[in-house]
Amino acid sequence: MTPEEFFKFAKENNAEMMDLKFVDLLGSWQHCSYPISCLDESIFTEGLGFDGSSIRGWLEVHKSDVVAVCDPSTAAMDPFYEKPTVSVIADIVDPKTKKNYSRCPRRVAKDAIKYLLSTGIADQCLIGPEPEFFIFDQVRYEQNQHTAMYEIDSSEGAWNTARFEKPNLGYKPGFKGGYFPVSPTDTFHDLRGEMCYEMMKLGINVEAHHHEVATAGQTEIDLKYDDLLTMCDWFMWFKYVVKNVAKRHNKTVTFMPKPLFEDNGSGMHTHISLWKDGKPLFAGNEYAGLSKMAMHATGGILKHASSIMAFAAPTTNSYRRLVPGFEAPVNLVLSAGNRSAAIRVPMYSDNPKAKRIEFRCPDPTANAYLLWPAMLMAMIDGIQNEIEPGEPLDRNIFEMTPEELSAIPKVPETLAESINALEKDYKYLLTGDVFTEDLVTAWIKWKRDMELEPLMLRPHPYEFYLYYDS
Repeated sequence: MTPEEFFKFAKENNAEMMDLKFVDLLGSWQHCSYPISCLDESIFTEGLGFDGSSIRGWLEVHKSDVVAVCDPSTAAMDPFYEKPTVSVIADIVDPKTKKNYSRCPRRVAKDAIKYLLSTGIADQCLIGPEPEFFIFDQVRYEQNQHTAMYEIDSSEGAWNTARFEKPNLGYKPGFKGGYFPVSPTDTFHDLRGEMCYEMMKLGINVEAHHHEVATAGQTEIDLKYDDLLTMCDWFMWFKYVVKNVAKRHNKTVTFMPKPLFEDNGSGMHTHISLWKDGKPLFAGNEYAGLSKMAMHATGGILKHASSIMAFAAPTTNSYRRLVPGFEAPVNLVLSAGNRSAAIRVPMYSDNPKAKRIEFRCPDPTANAYLLWPAMLMAMIDGIQNEIEPGEPLDRNIFEMTPEELSAIPKVPETLAESINALEKDYKYLLTGDVFTEDLVTAWIKWKRDMELEPLMLRPHPYEFYLYYDS
């Protein structure tokens, strides 16, 4: 909508307050609210100022002013405030240069699309994610000089078959037994449905929802594919809606990839394809019905996969999920249907419009505004340089010998390895000024200084189990 339509929209919905939202470097929404009576159309051109030094990974205190310029096309009624409130997403601008702030993740997504258009390869990049998460009843955690603990509980948890309930009916999904059960074993159908209904009210196209493999309320809600920037914005709403609907029911949600020991983790398989003039470009006569362009795009992702992992699996916990020997997508190969491959070609349909590749390594702790542009930039590099993806993997990995498995390249085993890979391989991200040296450096520094080093300094609770009586 236009700025004029924005104010009309607010009035029609009796909204007296605007909630401005923007995304920080790591991918979390921040917000500030303003009475609409105090605003005019300048919020869409000049913007609203705030302290950028208080936002994670952004500015230092001696040069902290930034401006949030509202995007009227993102206006929507926030479903979680008591009073009618119109929400709008903003882009961050440097007030001195009037240019988009280099560390604003939404800028990266917008510039990635601009660069794609400039290449002439395609005019649309479509993204279809499958985010997974856990719904718990309670979580407790502590970390200080003398305590390190966490405790999770769920009425659906397999460990609670003996819990004293009035009555305990025993309908608890077992470990790795949560995929697709009906009620009464699946107790979260209505809660998931409420999450979906709230998203649909916001205009988000939900494709499906279901219980996932793990016990304790692991859930998947799939979003129908749309263009890259729209999907980035939708993913922010997705997390916001899921957490707040859960809170309505005194539940808590985590997007941590691996909160439970000895059960499946949460991923975010990402389906991606390129289109031009309304026509799909990834269908053809190559392997698994892919086009030559799709094969080269796949080659680009596989070539740069280790550095992409710094955005796709951006937490130390991410690598608890990516463990060889299970169904985790740790093998850097292409495959038709094989779920242990990093890139899979879904074979559900022969329709050319359905032909895409599925990158299975990401998890929902990712900042979508950085992850999906990184994937796109790798694909463009693969297409422009005709990078081949190598031989596909169509075998059952559980039937392969250790020697055969060792010959297959793997994803990094830790966040530190992924960050090191990004440090060595990021030039493809800088093409077209999509990513900047400043942003990449800031990401690497944050991950090392604020996550990796603090974790290295702390004893792990399991170390007490192993070594206390040594």
